[in-house]
Amino acid sequence: MTTVAPVPSSRDLPHPAREEIRLEGVLHALSDPVRLRIVRELAAEGIELSCSHFDLPVTKSTTTHHFRVLRENGVIRQVYEGTAKMNDLRRDDLDELFPGLLDRLLTAAARQAARHGEG
Repeated sequence: MTTVAPVPSSRDLPHPAREEIRLEGVLHALSDPVRLRIVRELAAEGIELSCSHFDLPVTKSTTTHHFRVLRENGVIRQVYEGTAKMNDLRRDDLDELFPGLLDRLLTAAARQAARHGEG
């Protein structure tokens, strides 16, 4: 039996392969407070979340930009499910490439948020 790979649709979003993810790109993506907030929420929920789930203090176009930076640097994976763009943290890839980095950054971000009353 021959299996056929699915044909990419025009709605498929480009993601770097695991071996293409670079530390400096990940650190850049996580250096912005809004992007770090998105990653913290994805990590806390542990499930895919739609873009509309996030209540961010920026415009829709800026929100789109932040998600794109996270996706293009290998921090999240985005896929369309119907009309919703779903976001998932690429924890396995990040943990394999940079062991302990994500957990330490998330812990540091939580401590900072607690210090500044940001929840």
